[in-house]
Amino acid sequence: MKRVIGIGNALTDMLVNLKTDSVLGRFKLPKGSMSLVDTYLQTEISKSVAGLPYSLSLGGSAGNTIRAMARLGCKVGFIGKVGQDTTGDFFEQALENLGVEPIVFRGLERSGKCVSLISADGERTMVTHLGAALELTAEEIVPTIFDGYDCLYVEGYLVQDHKLIEGAIRTAKQCGLKVAIDLASFNIVQENREFLRRLVSEQVDIVFANEDEARVFTEETEPLNALQAISQMCSLAVVKIGTKGALIKQGDEVVHVGIMAAAKRVDTTGAGDFYAAGFLAGLCDGLSLRQCGTIGAITAGKVIEVVGTTFGEEAWEEIFRLVRKVKNEKYLF
Repeated sequence: MKRVIGIGNALTDMLVNLKTDSVLGRFKLPKGSMSLVDTYLQTEISKSVAGLPYSLSLGGSAGNTIRAMARLGCKVGFIGKVGQDTTGDFFEQALENLGVEPIVFRGLERSGKCVSLISADGERTMVTHLGAALELTAEEIVPTIFDGYDCLYVEGYLVQDHKLIEGAIRTAKQCGLKVAIDLASFNIVQENREFLRRLVSEQVDIVFANEDEARVFTEETEPLNALQAISQMCSLAVVKIGTKGALIKQGDEVVHVGIMAAAKRVDTTGAGDFYAAGFLAGLCDGLSLRQCGTIGAITAGKVIEVVGTTFGEEAWEEIFRLVRKVKNEKYLF
């Protein structure tokens, strides 16, 4: 596995730092969840946090993962749809600037946006209007898109369109690619559990899930039992267990990898996405499960030290230094 192409909702993130969680209660938003909303509700929520510090960045779960993999030196591409607007222009150009091959279609709606509400403890609650991202269709995902790629990485949030996610995976498998999926938010998994179980059992090779997602997906309360249940559906299962690290299983091999302690937990936005980026980058380099998990822990540990998923060259240089140690097996959790 050398080249990875991601497919997901092409979004721009608006990251808002909350002083209290009162807005979550007012709009009945479960803390830590991702909710799909219409333009009106997203605008009302944005108005309610007007005046609080915020920033803008490229977003989308698969987009975060693919962009981080590009920085880690992997050959990657991204499939998505944006509007015929300046936000869409910005999104496509930013991918090119990062060395990501953009397979970016243009829709009729405006480009999608995610309002990420960041609580004081760093937990994020996302309110997403998908806009043009919703217009991506299975028919647009033709076999030639996958030329030269070895793996399709799918964000679980695409499950809002069963036909799209099934069609993209089916085409990728017919082209000989492996398929990896991140199960996204626990509430999304709960709403689509039977569909996701069938999809994973029949078509998916690699599954990433956090503890809540794994519990809902398998109906197993213990992470190790959930890991076992997922591993019976696919060839490689990863269950992230917060501050306890991650459990990884492939065949008979089970590995527990700890976390890299963050200097300060500022914002968990993108932590799972960056974990997948580090892990998949390790697979692309043919590393062991423990090495892959350690690189995932390094990238996830760094991204939670900043608001959003963008950080400076100094942080990336630190990541590169630690990854080199991992490759030499001098730095393992």
